[in-house]
Amino acid sequence: MKKIIFPILLFLFSLNISAQHNRGKIKTLKVSFITERLDLTEQEAQKFWPVYNNYDNVTSKIRHEDIRNIRREIRRNISTLTDERAKELITKINEAENSLHKQRMELSSKLLKIISPKKIILLKIAEDDFKRKMLEHYKNKGHKRGN
Repeated sequence: MKKIIFPILLFLFSLNISAQHNRGKIKTLKVSFITERLDLTEQEAQKFWPVYNNYDNVTSKIRHEDIRNIRREIRRNISTLTDERAKELITKINEAENSLHKQRMELSSKLLKIISPKKIILLKIAEDDFKRKMLEHYKNKGHKRGN
């Protein structure tokens, strides 16, 4: 039994390390992409990145833990889900999405003290462009594997 468990644990551990490495690599690419797009001065960058990183950490937790856990519960229990529990889950999803919106509004307010309104708009465009490029990259990467 121990002979089977150890390789499985080793495999799961290596997957976790790989995922963390990839997240770190993606974050580095995102920082570079946004910095280039916004053309931040050194003074702006020093004030911008702590605010943006805090926002990114909070919203990532909401998206990747809170909302993901709700969706997992829905998928696991969809056939036995009562209307009452479904309403509770809808409320939780709505609260999480409202929290994401609130975080975005707070980010804009904080950034107005650091960078110009135009750069805040450019930030939103840069974030959307980065997501699109990442999706295209992974879509193309997966497509190449299929061939």
